[in-house]
Amino acid sequence: MKRPLRALAAAALLAAGSLVAVVLAGGNASADTQICDQYGSTVIGSRYVVQNNRWGTSAQQCINVTSTGFSITRQDGVGNTSGAPVSYPSIFVGCHYTNCSPGTNLPVQVKNISSAPSSISYNYVSGAIYDAAYDIWLDPTPKRDGVNQMEIMIWFNRQGPIQPIGSPVGNTTVAGRTWEVWRGSNGSNNVISYLAPSPITSMSFDVMAFINDTRSRGAITADWYLTSIQAGFEPWQGGVGLAVNSFSQSVDTGGGTTPPTTTPPSGTGCAVKYTPNAWNNGFTADVQITNTGSSTVNGWTLSYNLPAGQQITSAWNATVSQSGSAVTARNLGYNGTLAPGASTSFGYQGTLSGAYSSPTSFTLNGVTCARA
Repeated sequence: MKRPLRALAAAALLAAGSLVAVVLAGGNASADTQICDQYGSTVIGSRYVVQNNRWGTSAQQCINVTSTGFSITRQDGVGNTSGAPVSYPSIFVGCHYTNCSPGTNLPVQVKNISSAPSSISYNYVSGAIYDAAYDIWLDPTPKRDGVNQMEIMIWFNRQGPIQPIGSPVGNTTVAGRTWEVWRGSNGSNNVISYLAPSPITSMSFDVMAFINDTRSRGAITADWYLTSIQAGFEPWQGGVGLAVNSFSQSVDTGGGTTPPTTTPPSGTGCAVKYTPNAWNNGFTADVQITNTGSSTVNGWTLSYNLPAGQQITSAWNATVSQSGSAVTARNLGYNGTLAPGASTSFGYQGTLSGAYSSPTSFTLNGVTCARA
């Protein structure tokens, strides 16, 4: 059911036929840009590539690209539900068959990633056969062209008699949700899929939660490279009206770099209360997170920088990691869901060298938080 080769290089695109209202990657699309070319693509927000990617059929497919995502406006292909889908219209960061998104820091080794905060919002339709797919591609080399060796696929929705590659190997909790895990190969690359038990229309999470779970299964190592992150749909039949309303993705490497500015999804908001207790050569901190938005947070990652001279030694109520000054705290299985107005807390102890000071700014799933 997987696409073998999703896209071609720009030279092959021009040979495939004329472009219909398409801006090839490198420029920015105006609102409501239409793409009907088989492998046409465009850039939005000066950092994301949107691609039509009609790789599995000669039938027509068109997408309407907006300033924050895209929707399928025509899809004439019909795929065998026991085989591959007809296309993968999607939005991505990173490199896909030499088409690299502007300003991307991918490929980057997994061991150098401190967090990868992401958010997605979908629109679904009835009467079609499709999945809503979130693809994470990895390879032992910093590959910018061709097929990667490992695909992590998050199935946010499945409609019709279709299923992931391979066979189910159990259930797991990742990013505060329960998933059915499938594992197999499509002949070109290995695939681990996380299948949601019911449709998820929107979610904010850390992509590293899925990468780390895949690592724990022995499928990759920390020396592998993350090459691209993609979100879209795999239709078999129908699909007009399917849409990625918004997509936000950063990959933080822990070196103190500031991720590109993104527009958070509507309904998001957070506040952090940081309560320290310091002595001559050590300190503790209690960190309270409050969801001040109107949407439920399902799985959270809090990112911030500790001042110089502070090193975390132990933590509770969260998985806390530190790389240099960069700190990433991720929810545990029991405290990942925050309804609007709800709070949760975690804490840690550390060593201190020099005068104590507290962190000054925090982001939750890529959204800047107010100080409480």
